[in-house]
Amino acid sequence: MPQRLGRKCPRSVRRANLCPGLRTNLIATAMAVCACLFGQPRVGMAADADASYPSQNVKFVVAFPAGGPTDAMARILGQRLSEKWGQGVVIENRGGAGGNIAARQIAKAEPNGYAILVTTSAFAVNPSLTANAGYTPESEFKTAIIAATTPNIIVASKTLPARSLQELIDAAKTEKFSYGMPGPGTTPHLSAERIFKSLAKVDIPPVPFTGAAPLLNALLGGHIPVASLAMPPAIALIKSGEIKALAVLSDKRVPSLPQVPTAIEQGYGDGEESTWIALFVPAATPVAVINKLNGDANAVLSEPAIAERLEQLGMVPVGGAPDSAESYVRSEIKKWGEVVRSLGVKVE
Repeated sequence: MPQRLGRKCPRSVRRANLCPGLRTNLIATAMAVCACLFGQPRVGMAADADASYPSQNVKFVVAFPAGGPTDAMARILGQRLSEKWGQGVVIENRGGAGGNIAARQIAKAEPNGYAILVTTSAFAVNPSLTANAGYTPESEFKTAIIAATTPNIIVASKTLPARSLQELIDAAKTEKFSYGMPGPGTTPHLSAERIFKSLAKVDIPPVPFTGAAPLLNALLGGHIPVASLAMPPAIALIKSGEIKALAVLSDKRVPSLPQVPTAIEQGYGDGEESTWIALFVPAATPVAVINKLNGDANAVLSEPAIAERLEQLGMVPVGGAPDSAESYVRSEIKKWGEVVRSLGVKVE
């Protein structure tokens, strides 16, 4: 029996004095027209579209410039997903405003899974940090997957006399320092503020950059003496001796930098201060598309070669179901909102 429509077809069709065969054909035609006009679902159409996902190139909009951990994760994941799907994954870096520019772009994107936001914990921080982030994470987005997490780290120019976080803090009591960070609202920013302002009670003001790559260029060029950032882009520079690590902000030392003490070992902090990287889609994206994206990303993250590559970069694969990822992000929004309020940090 046909599904009833929201409105009735025209009376002229129902009352027409026509021969039975012609009348039946016209009624069928009119009902089809009404279905198109008034939105009767075409059974199987949405399911077929979701099952074919992706049938064209997918765009990863990365919320920070090339060269940082978010960009590295997007390229590693994107390359393997492209191979699995037989479709291209195009990387578009849209840095600026601590990730807000990219988030605003995806909030307005067509909810079909072909434009995906790749961003960090800043996504959960910015709505409480800024007067107008330009997006509402709870209502405008769905979390497809938490891809990976990595500890934050405090590093310094090799010319800085301080060799540890404690020595830096001691020096800051008599000397003037500033530290660079990869954008307002990033967890490296808030982690450093918590250590310097709340725990050590020293005045080391932040200098914002648009991402990890320009931040490290400034550190290497001697424009800033200290930086707080997610670990991956700093590892090679630390190992080569071009910069030095003062403290890793994890609950224990990390395998890729076993010689670097934690901030906790040096008396500052009580837990891990990390940066996570996740994939988000517009809230109206079909569940089947989100599940497909989640399942395929989980499969990539579980590959031994990918896990090894991420470990070398100082990242830990996370993965998991969309529901658990969504719950985690909501808890992070609450957590970092409380941190922002306690520190009194605001970005205009």
